[in-house]
Amino acid sequence: MRAIRLHDTLSGKPRELETREPGRARIYACGPTVYAPVHVGNARPFVVFALLKRFLESEGYEVTLVENVTDVNDKIYDAARARGVSSEALAREMTARYVADTDRLGLGRPDHEPKASEAIGAIVELIAALIDRGHAYPAAGDVYFRVESFSGYGMLSNRSLDDMVQSEGDEERSELKESPRDFALWKAQKAGEDTSWESPWGSGRPGWHIECSAMAERILGLDFDVHGGGLDLVFPHHENEIAQTEAGRGQPLARVWMHNGMVRLDEEKMSKSVGNIQLLHAALDRFGRDALVMYFVAGHYRQPLAFSPATLADAAKSVERIRDFGRRIDRSAPEPEAFAPFLARFRDALADDFNTPAARAALFDWVSEGNRRLDAGERVGGSGLRSLLWTLGLDSLLEDADAGTADAEVERLAAERDAARAARDFATADARRDELAARGWEVRDTPDGPQLVRRA
Repeated sequence: MRAIRLHDTLSGKPRELETREPGRARIYACGPTVYAPVHVGNARPFVVFALLKRFLESEGYEVTLVENVTDVNDKIYDAARARGVSSEALAREMTARYVADTDRLGLGRPDHEPKASEAIGAIVELIAALIDRGHAYPAAGDVYFRVESFSGYGMLSNRSLDDMVQSEGDEERSELKESPRDFALWKAQKAGEDTSWESPWGSGRPGWHIECSAMAERILGLDFDVHGGGLDLVFPHHENEIAQTEAGRGQPLARVWMHNGMVRLDEEKMSKSVGNIQLLHAALDRFGRDALVMYFVAGHYRQPLAFSPATLADAAKSVERIRDFGRRIDRSAPEPEAFAPFLARFRDALADDFNTPAARAALFDWVSEGNRRLDAGERVGGSGLRSLLWTLGLDSLLEDADAGTADAEVERLAAERDAARAARDFATADARRDELAARGWEVRDTPDGPQLVRRA
């Protein structure tokens, strides 16, 4: 297999992927906390790790991708109270919306999507192991991790202990801690919290960090190959995951720690708590899934990515360039051997720290050469190009946009979908989209307006 390097936050340098089991890659990526609809920034790790899985599969790996759903969290309790609904009902609603919105990206689902609420037994067992080893202590129904008991604390974020005071969002209970650096593994049930579980320390629920340690270990085991997530999770979330697992199990949780940069809107990190967000479903409605995926692959995963109508317009133009080329190719024709260097550049770029911008450049050089040959009267096929586009989640762009003629019923459904979108009636718009899909049609949102495309 080709040598594949990924930047490892823990070592601070690129590291060759050496999987625990030859030919099999196991990836855990932190998913959303489901207290509100997901935004474009939440979608970036979903896209990055879905495409990383595709690339590794194209290189011959058998890949298991796990992305959790945090459905037990302070933010969920707060949001549920504000809406006057139960925390369980809110989490269930927002989980369903998250799945529906990310399904529209057309990249498939992770192999496992565990929920924190379904892993309480594993969480309690890991906390008990930490107490037995002297790394954690109960306090008035809470349980805290004793940071100073773990000598490697700070190895991921490279922070000093003085810079790692942790708030639990409940300052009146901070006096229960031995040190302000300690963090909660288990939280006693408080007034207004309507969901809890029994434990050896009383009724309560897990802290945020212990959830991922337990879920990742339960599905992938220890020392799995890649742990991913947004750069904002390095501290405290991933720092705490490392400490919990190594202190409780005596083994590393993961081999490579891979972090994507933030999506920025108005020069700030896109964040639900700040309020500067572009909801994913709204971005999909406005720009279309193809343009949104193209937007994500245009930036290197480790760098911040600016979100604006201009950047999405550029992505839409790139989409149309490939789609136009797809209309010109001869599906029965072979691809000239001259295209082989573009294929090599594409795969070498992804093997070098998953450099999607460089891979994208090779892709468009392929398209330019193909158009040049077509202009010269040659017949050019697209099978090899389709495989590259599949790796980037864009293989549908080679479908012939002019294939078939829509009948009156399809045109009616498309018109109703457009009218519902304009009225921001997204439920009806989604229903009409699904009816069109059942009839073999897709609506693509382009700078020139919606286009009906027959599915291949």
